[in-house]
Amino acid sequence: MINCLRPNFSEQRGLLSKDHFSVDGTLIQAWASHKSFRPKDEGPGGIGRNQEHDFHGEQRKNDTHASSTDPDARLYRKSANTAAVLCYQGHTVVENRHGLVVRAQVSHATGTAERDTALELLQSLPGKRRKTVGADKGYDVKSFVKKCRELRITAHVAAKDKGSATDQRTRRHVGYTISQRKRKRVEEPFGWGKVIGQIRQVKQRGKAQVNALFQLTMMGWNLVRMRNLLAASSA
Repeated sequence: MINCLRPNFSEQRGLLSKDHFSVDGTLIQAWASHKSFRPKDEGPGGIGRNQEHDFHGEQRKNDTHASSTDPDARLYRKSANTAAVLCYQGHTVVENRHGLVVRAQVSHATGTAERDTALELLQSLPGKRRKTVGADKGYDVKSFVKKCRELRITAHVAAKDKGSATDQRTRRHVGYTISQRKRKRVEEPFGWGKVIGQIRQVKQRGKAQVNALFQLTMMGWNLVRMRNLLAASSA
């Protein structure tokens, strides 16, 4: 986990919100091929590096398989309409005033990693004042909303069409509407990091190395963002 801002610098210049945040995660493709994803109990006589192999019909799961080149990578698909890839998940907490990243961390790619890591990052935010956090529908589950309340954070998550964990009282509040509009800024550092930075597919192996690159990339985004904000304010 990392604090991606120097609070004194950002607070003195009025760049940072202390109360309103957004969370999200993104997939980071690992430097490992499907061919490297082999049974954990496989002996040394596995398929060779350039040997052809047909995986059709073969059940391959993270419980029974692992990449021989990057054991920390996990086979994961973002949705039913996308292909599974060996990857990690990068997570950020962004403040809503100017879209600056205040927390960043990489985790293994799992179905609950986005919510679990978001709660860990939110818990590390300083101050005891009540806060809000905007998020997409993937965070609209009772466990996430309940834990946010325990942390004195109001969860402004996008409501599912049926069975939403966000009550009508929260959704009627004007702050909910603002959070839903502002939360889209959380995607900007990911896009910058994948186009300008090197987190679309990393060349590092192991969660610790990928985490270091992800944090460095998010700090790079902050520096570029603050430069532009300060230049615009002095113009």
